[in-house]
Amino acid sequence: MVPKRWAKRAVTRNSIKRQIYSVSNDFESALPVAAHVVRLRAGFDRAKFLSATSELLKAAVRQELQQLFEGAARRQPVAGLSGGAA
Repeated sequence: MVPKRWAKRAVTRNSIKRQIYSVSNDFESALPVAAHVVRLRAGFDRAKFLSATSELLKAAVRQELQQLFEGAARRQPVAGLSGGAA
């Protein structure tokens, strides 16, 4: 889900969703199989990003997503290292 407050135009929101799917595929092996919620930290103003398909917008979205997924991958516990008795 990409709310209108982050990107007013549907074409921009759809472009952001495609970027989310693309970056999440890159981190698929580093994350556990689960439902993940992606929450972007900043909006994408139409005045700054004139075209929904511009390389500038795609690069900005991809950079933020890579930071978010890298952080999520670092926080994931390693299987078998729970510290409990077997």
